[in-house]
Amino acid sequence: MRLMIAGGGGFRVPLVYRALCAGPFAGIVRELVLYDVDPGRLGAIEAVLAALGGTVPRTGAPPPSVRATTSLPEALAGTDMVFAAIRPGGTAGRTADERVALDLGLLGQETTGAGGIAYALRSIPRMLELAGEMRRRCPGAWLLNFTNPAGMVTEALVPVLGRRVVGICDSASGLVHRAARAAGVGLPEGRLDGVGYYGLNHLGWLYRLETGGQDRLPGLLADAGALSGFEEGRLFAQDFLSELGCLPNEYLYYYYETGRALAGIRSSAQTRGESIDRQQTALYPQLAAAGPEAYRLWDAARRSREEGYLAEARAGGERRDEADLAGGGYERVALALMRALSGGGGADLILNTPNTLAGAAGAAAIPGLPADAVVEVPCRVTPDGVVPLPQARPGKAQLELMRRVKHVERLVVRAAGQTGQTGQTGQTGREGQREGRREAALAAFAAHPLVDSDVLAAQLLTGYESAFPELLELWRGGA
Repeated sequence: MRLMIAGGGGFRVPLVYRALCAGPFAGIVRELVLYDVDPGRLGAIEAVLAALGGTVPRTGAPPPSVRATTSLPEALAGTDMVFAAIRPGGTAGRTADERVALDLGLLGQETTGAGGIAYALRSIPRMLELAGEMRRRCPGAWLLNFTNPAGMVTEALVPVLGRRVVGICDSASGLVHRAARAAGVGLPEGRLDGVGYYGLNHLGWLYRLETGGQDRLPGLLADAGALSGFEEGRLFAQDFLSELGCLPNEYLYYYYETGRALAGIRSSAQTRGESIDRQQTALYPQLAAAGPEAYRLWDAARRSREEGYLAEARAGGERRDEADLAGGGYERVALALMRALSGGGGADLILNTPNTLAGAAGAAAIPGLPADAVVEVPCRVTPDGVVPLPQARPGKAQLELMRRVKHVERLVVRAAGQTGQTGQTGQTGREGQREGRREAALAAFAAHPLVDSDVLAAQLLTGYESAFPELLELWRGGA
């Protein structure tokens, strides 16, 4: 098949190429097309892939050919699968997402809270443009979305592409595999039998881990030693987890331990975004000029970046260990999904997809959430598509949090993704559209549980408009 990566100059692209060259995914892609608006970043990643190709053992299928382009129509022509991982505003934009919130005493994080809303307001319009071009140039292609915030962006794309868009993330599957290993549960390859997981992207819980008819999760939650052996088990107090009765996704640290998270970020010399921005600003020119050493330089930077992930949750400069980095990685989730969709055998994966159960009008995989809402749940994947698997009804507190955040997500989609909205004054047309978009964004900031303030929402929106003038154009309907 022909795979196009939108965001082909992205830092993680070599992970995808490496997985395509050897191992279980070798041979499923014959041509890899890298598309990016930044030719300099494309050139640097091309250099890394060329150097990486010389390190891959030649066993079986040849590695895919690689072509890079800054032309979206050229990149999409004849494409079977599109993998999207774009970052409008670049790493400097991520820094602003964090800093505007932090300057107001709020959590500054890339996908969670105010920063996630600001990121989505930039990501959704660009992703809608990509989806529109796909409908024109490769209408039968699947879109595998990793552009963050992945669940929110996928929610915006479903009205355009229907079931041919799927959101992916590795944090949920990583949690499941780490917890299963700690509990001594062997998960069959490509199956999630006995696994119960419900949530939204970066807002989910593992609530069942069954093998041989026995749920092993309660025993794991009661075992402080076993919990200390993996990241999510260390993020939260053992008595809290026992009372909760489930294992939260790592991003719920920002909700359950907001004060600690904020203090950890503010005590650091630089935010996560600032660290990555400085790293990549220096790294990319080096990669482009490094020749055979490009892959080695990139891999060293990758390890440093992964070790610093969620650093605000770890005391005393503690780094992630290899066990914390286990669980597949987003590239393996994407390629397992791609292989199953293209006829390489069915697979169970935790994905972002509409909540509707197959063959049951109005029935939802997560009871209590709208059937048309994009959720993150275990799914069965075949060439016919992605089907969510039914889950238990969440507890009252979890369901309330999911409903509130889903309401925020839908306000953001309205602000960033739909035209001709009616404003609060009842006007339609250009002025009503402007008021509808901006007011929806303002309401989203105010309603988010990590903001929860009309005053702070207004200050946030003004701050982000100053940092990203293109938002003003978005309110006018020009983005």
